[in-house]
Amino acid sequence: MRSLTQIFITCLFVISMPCLATASTVTPPIQTFEQLAQAQQTKQTIQIIDCRDSNYFNGWPNRDATRGGHIPNAVNIDSQWLTLLTPTQMTSLLKNRQLSQKVPTVLYGDKTSTAAMSDALKQQGFSFISTINQPVTDYVGKLKTLKNFKHLVSAQWLDQLINHQQPLYAPQHGYKIVEVEWGPPSTYLLSHIPNSLYVNTNDIESKPWWNKVSDNDLKKVITDLGIRYNTTVIVYARNNMSAARFANFLMYAGVEDVRLLNGGWNAWENAHYPTQAFINENHEDVSFGKTIPANPQYLTDLQQAKTILEEPQSTHSLVSIRTWQEYIGKTSGYDYIKPKGRIEGAKWGHAGSDSYHMQDFNNPDGTMKSGYLIAKQWAKWNIKPNQQVAFFCGTGWRASEAFFYAYVMGWKDISVFDGGWYQWSADKNNPITEGVPK
Repeated sequence: MRSLTQIFITCLFVISMPCLATASTVTPPIQTFEQLAQAQQTKQTIQIIDCRDSNYFNGWPNRDATRGGHIPNAVNIDSQWLTLLTPTQMTSLLKNRQLSQKVPTVLYGDKTSTAAMSDALKQQGFSFISTINQPVTDYVGKLKTLKNFKHLVSAQWLDQLINHQQPLYAPQHGYKIVEVEWGPPSTYLLSHIPNSLYVNTNDIESKPWWNKVSDNDLKKVITDLGIRYNTTVIVYARNNMSAARFANFLMYAGVEDVRLLNGGWNAWENAHYPTQAFINENHEDVSFGKTIPANPQYLTDLQQAKTILEEPQSTHSLVSIRTWQEYIGKTSGYDYIKPKGRIEGAKWGHAGSDSYHMQDFNNPDGTMKSGYLIAKQWAKWNIKPNQQVAFFCGTGWRASEAFFYAYVMGWKDISVFDGGWYQWSADKNNPITEGVPK
């Protein structure tokens, strides 16, 4: 007969080796937030997946809830993404989120979403899965949110606003919806979000470097749209980089409440909300109400970028939002930019597969990736929220999307280096380098 000591040691071994045990021997199934909180307090090794819409994860309350956000340490994988992913892509997503098949996994969300996620995880070799189907507001602890989540809005919120349903955090001084694209409004004319106005990026950028137009010209674009400094402006695009570019300029000018449609046009279309054809025009004659720029700190010029590079890298970051191949000098990323390489001293801030995509910042449905994941990929390159951070890319579009995400994450001393690689590389006296950094 074994002694009590032998039995105790055996039990400890089984609990510490979940890959060799059945789910029931590892831990009782966690089916309530109270049980989850107890597991967290006793520091049990578990991983938590939030199966809800990323907007709820970011901080927006769900339906009639009084608060939104997510459980501390939860990873967001919206069950709706499962229809967009192949098994191989799902494997890659789980690896990117650092989720292990061998660790007990707790899912939370409604019954439909958790059931779908449970099936998908089992196909990926996950065995120890339990689910919680309570409203997230039943969690007694503090929920985590993006600090400025209100500035990243959902298609549902925008539809409620358009239909006078007074959604949470509704505009206080009127609003304008603006689609932002390059070139004439050909696609916009066929179909756009109701009441939205149109901005051609050629009207807000100027040659030779595609920097911001003069302050006077920017003011004219803004007031022609009927926008005052206290107007809430909701921007979107077919690819949200251009919308983020205008958002950065609006914030620079002094618009106090700029919001980005999370997921852009695709989020609206995928939700099957109504659309309009033809063009909307503003007929309000308004004065902006402030001297432009009210917030010059949101844009960095060439000399300021050089100054950042002269400061300690522990407190300052000039961040390249370009592909890895651009960063190490394999490609310039653009057919109209010939020089290859990177600004010497610039840190790599990630981007996507090419100059038109931002997969490193977006979920499979095009919405913003979890803020902590973005912060984590930046931290590896010593890019931190307590620093002065200026983002740049080729001409500012990708950098503007990174800038806006940093803004909703609550980062304060941030800007876009407007001229970016295009302007920097045009002067051979500016130091550049290539290759993988040591």
